[in-house]
Amino acid sequence: MESLGKFVLFLGQLFVRRESFGTYVSRVVDESIKVGYNSVFLVVLVSGFMGAVTTVQTAYNLISPLIPDTTIAWVVRDMTLLELAPTITAIVYAGKVGSNIAGELGTMRISEQIDALEVMGINSTSYLVLPKIIASVFMFPVLVIIAAFVAITGGYIVSMLTGVISTTDYITGIQIEFVPFQVVFAIIKAVVYGFLVAAISSFKGFFTSGGALEVGQSSTKAVTESCIAILAANLLLAYLLAPLLTS
Repeated sequence: MESLGKFVLFLGQLFVRRESFGTYVSRVVDESIKVGYNSVFLVVLVSGFMGAVTTVQTAYNLISPLIPDTTIAWVVRDMTLLELAPTITAIVYAGKVGSNIAGELGTMRISEQIDALEVMGINSTSYLVLPKIIASVFMFPVLVIIAAFVAITGGYIVSMLTGVISTTDYITGIQIEFVPFQVVFAIIKAVVYGFLVAAISSFKGFFTSGGALEVGQSSTKAVTESCIAILAANLLLAYLLAPLLTS
């Protein structure tokens, strides 16, 4: 409970003694490049294989003359939009971006750069952390949309190469009973995950004390606690929003 209270106070510090609007715009753009653009290659790589493997495994688990092949693509689409693209990408994102954020802020803390900002009268929490959270909240949904598109494309390519399902059936299955709210559901998850990863990782890095060893420990804790928060949020969002998929 002590850590939770400290975390809430930490978030409250984001909105006091703010810098000029132009300062934040410049810093948000820089952070968006670091957390978003620099993560695109990894997200594309993971999502492509994720969609391909899901297609192959689903095809070999639905071998029945009573089940049409289009069901395979239907399952791949729903799994991708509802779970794989937002949640698995968030776990990968926490490992890459979360550890970077905690390591960067932890290094600034032990090298007294954060203390120097405070001495100059700058709210270091707002100046350093707020742009990271804003960039993460805006850029992670973009990564999830890319991940969903690449995963479904990966399934199409593996269907074409292996023949586990014809490309015609795959495209037909992708369109069957499509619920547009699935896309909204994935984006809502992405916004929440983007906030959790940036906020938790910044919190862990910002309060690092000690030396290089402690910076590494803060990065590890940031990734671990971000993953736990993502899984808990996933369960809560599924409970709250899943009924809307069928309404």
